[in-house]
Amino acid sequence: MAALQVALSAHSLYSGTIDGYNGPATRTAVARFQRRARLTVDGVAGPLTRRALGRLGRHRLGSRSIGPSDVGWDVSALQFRLAWRGFPSGDFDGVYGPHLQAAITGYQRWAGLPTVGVAGPATLASLRRRPIPVSPLRLAQPLSAPIGDGFGPRGDRFHTGLDLLATRGSSVFAAGGGTVEFAGYDDGYGNLVVLRHRLGVTTWYAHLSRISVRRGHSVGQGTRIGRVGATGDATGPHLHFEVRVRGAAVDPRSAIG
Repeated sequence: MAALQVALSAHSLYSGTIDGYNGPATRTAVARFQRRARLTVDGVAGPLTRRALGRLGRHRLGSRSIGPSDVGWDVSALQFRLAWRGFPSGDFDGVYGPHLQAAITGYQRWAGLPTVGVAGPATLASLRRRPIPVSPLRLAQPLSAPIGDGFGPRGDRFHTGLDLLATRGSSVFAAGGGTVEFAGYDDGYGNLVVLRHRLGVTTWYAHLSRISVRRGHSVGQGTRIGRVGATGDATGPHLHFEVRVRGAAVDPRSAIG
């Protein structure tokens, strides 16, 4: 269903979140496309509708290996599956580009597959078999605040953490004991602290106004590591909090409940 939404978006008929749900907005967009293409209007994306959608409606996932320059329904579906397994690739657009190549190789490395950057039968089978990863550690919420955007699809991209809505300058605390792996500025994340914990888990604290720790420091759960800000690609003060397991972004709620 996500691949259908991508194709409809390319035809300027769907402007909602690429979330994989066959909701009213998706069905209405299908019907509008069918009317435009002079097809039977039933709101169902059958073979004729998919063919009429053009190259973003072609190639069922698993019908070919996906590699450089490929475009299609299967590429969109692959982008969506990789994102839910912790390896997003930027926009859901059905186009194989550098970001998708990095996501494929990242997933292959994580899953113990050859890192060839092409999604062939072994990679696609692994994506079908493996459940969505969760945190093996129990962590504390890094500050007491309501949740804004959660983990999952947001617009035509995938949000890899939780946005905790707090005022600028609010204290941010370590979600668990660990070592400071990174403390500095990192493009869209702005001022960022990354802590390494046990079992391959890292926690990420982004958009900080101030950083209170240094790389290499050992911290305990509850240690203040910074203050809430709006640095990087932030539209207002909040904490963007991520949990990753061996490099795969997982829903932080699987760790903090």
